[in-house]
Amino acid sequence: MEKIIVIGGATASGKSDFAVKLAKALNTEIISADSMQIYKNMNIGTAKVTTEEMSGIKHHMLDIVEPCENFSVSNYVDEARQIISHLNAQNKVPIIVGGTGLYIDALIYDFEFNNAKVDVEYRHELEELAKLYGNDYIYNMLNELDPDEAQKIHKNNVKRVIRALEICKSGKKKSENKRTLHYNLLMFVIDTERSLLYDRINRRVDIMIDNGLENEIKNLLDNGITFENQSMQGIGYKEWRPYIESGASIETVKDTIKQNSRNYAKRQITWFYNKYRDIAHFVNANESEIAIEKAIQFIKNNKQKVLKCLKIEY
Repeated sequence: MEKIIVIGGATASGKSDFAVKLAKALNTEIISADSMQIYKNMNIGTAKVTTEEMSGIKHHMLDIVEPCENFSVSNYVDEARQIISHLNAQNKVPIIVGGTGLYIDALIYDFEFNNAKVDVEYRHELEELAKLYGNDYIYNMLNELDPDEAQKIHKNNVKRVIRALEICKSGKKKSENKRTLHYNLLMFVIDTERSLLYDRINRRVDIMIDNGLENEIKNLLDNGITFENQSMQGIGYKEWRPYIESGASIETVKDTIKQNSRNYAKRQITWFYNKYRDIAHFVNANESEIAIEKAIQFIKNNKQKVLKCLKIEY
């Protein structure tokens, strides 16, 4: 079984720096698991790692998609797994780092019917039902067909509700989807004290504005990208629409980005704790030396281990 090291956590938690330190110690490479950093010419709003911050460590899955293109979780898994196999063949254990939980989850697990065929007509039908009668309508459909899965999804997460209904239509239930680890892995989740994390997020947004985020947005729009594109749905980008189209103030944009980023971080914390508390080590960003020791032992050990996480309070 191929080996990987995974570093997850909330935005602004210090994942990138932590990963670079680990990669240097292990003489390996990094694979990004960030659904926004895949896009070219979207650097400031995504807080994309700079060449200087890479410190000579090769990073994969950055700048691979044009902002006008769509990129799915399935696309990510296909490309990332090829890179992992290539690096393992070189006796390197790659480090997967990012905060996009769906990318990480789909990458590290195999699902029995994760690739259930997409029914385009049925999907459009469900989208129209949601528009006509509201999100509650299709959510109630799912609740009748697969109540266990409905409990895991917020009614306003229309994409996930529709996907679960597609699987139901195929004669299966997403809640019964069995998953097994695809890799022998060592996982770290960066655990940052909440008030410190929020302060970092606020300061990061201020720096983004100072570094020219407004010009980045305008350049994208001047090159034919619109707020309807998938790439512009990310935090740091979608908040500019009222400013561009309705004359909202820069301060309003800045405050909205900060609020949305803090809310996103809160969701990320919940995701990583709930999903991986039985297989991950929860560490502080300044505990890279501890992580390096564990990683060296992991690489030396040929036997797969189930890791127990450190107890933390949220």
